[in-house]
Amino acid sequence: MTAPHKNPPEPHLIGGHLAIDFLNSITADRTEWLGSGADFLVWLEKSGAIDANACAKAREGGVERLDPVATEARHLREQLRALLSDRSVLPQADRLSPLNELLAADESRARLVVGTNAEGAPRFHIERAPALSRPDQLLQPLAWAIADLLCNEDLNLLRRCEGGACSLMFIDRTKSHARRWCSMAVCGNRAKAAAHRARTKG
Repeated sequence: MTAPHKNPPEPHLIGGHLAIDFLNSITADRTEWLGSGADFLVWLEKSGAIDANACAKAREGGVERLDPVATEARHLREQLRALLSDRSVLPQADRLSPLNELLAADESRARLVVGTNAEGAPRFHIERAPALSRPDQLLQPLAWAIADLLCNEDLNLLRRCEGGACSLMFIDRTKSHARRWCSMAVCGNRAKAAAHRARTKG
């Protein structure tokens, strides 16, 4: 297991979907945001999976008791990676069992809320508030995010950053579906700089 960070860097929230941001909670250089219960709780709040009140409630009784939940989260993340690794093959039912068990244990409260879409028109959606009466319920928002990703997103738009040392993934929501980088400010600029160096040497 990768050691937890004493001061974890800001998480990469570039995936375009909570489940993809969850997948990106470990990177190619083994930067791990879910190394401990404390780290996992910080990641959940920063990613928007839970709010500050839920985070404060989860801290009651000490964050050390959340370490086993962080371990479960890392296993869930690898199960998601396996599900997405070869989308041309129908997964066996038993590969969905861990996710279905989490969904079956859901005790969240749900409410209908209204926001707006990209054009400013009203858009309704369901908002769930996890019950959090048990530490393992911190996995519920992630289970629902994974289910939403698999059921409602076009997985053909799932991309891996083209940066040589980058492992981050994202849903390409650009109009042309030509996004190449996790971030133009990071991998995009590195690629441009490398191309410039190659041109000036030639």
